[in-house]
Amino acid sequence: MIDIRTILELLPHRSPFLLVDRVLEHDDQHLVAIKNVTYNEPFFPGHFPGVPTMPGVLMLEALAQACGLLAVLRSGLRADSGLLLYFAGIDEARFKRPVVPGDQLILTGTLIKQKRDIWKFDARAMVGDELACEAKMICVLRHPANMKDRG
Repeated sequence: MIDIRTILELLPHRSPFLLVDRVLEHDDQHLVAIKNVTYNEPFFPGHFPGVPTMPGVLMLEALAQACGLLAVLRSGLRADSGLLLYFAGIDEARFKRPVVPGDQLILTGTLIKQKRDIWKFDARAMVGDELACEAKMICVLRHPANMKDRG
């Protein structure tokens, strides 16, 4: 298990944009983490008033952060390295279930392929036994100064 203090050492994300609370298990190819979703999340007042629903893009971000943790653990990089794992693509994203306050997202990232600084993952977010979101994610590890001309 990896707790939030260690996650803060591994990822550059901070509140309100850190969307992984704990890593339950991992190895070189696979990581399982959780995000506890509470009514106090900053996005619920506006998405949607009276029907709080976690935005799908934030489910994808939570999955990306879980995959980023897998990449960091596998590579040995740390948040203070100056390198960031950017989205390079998202394929086959599907949203199957709304996520609401009180849900616990189980985030699973599986490394499909890594070639130099390009990483490809299968990612799934579950609530209990129900699939909430899934996608194939392509990420690139870069220093922010090298991303300015890429838009």
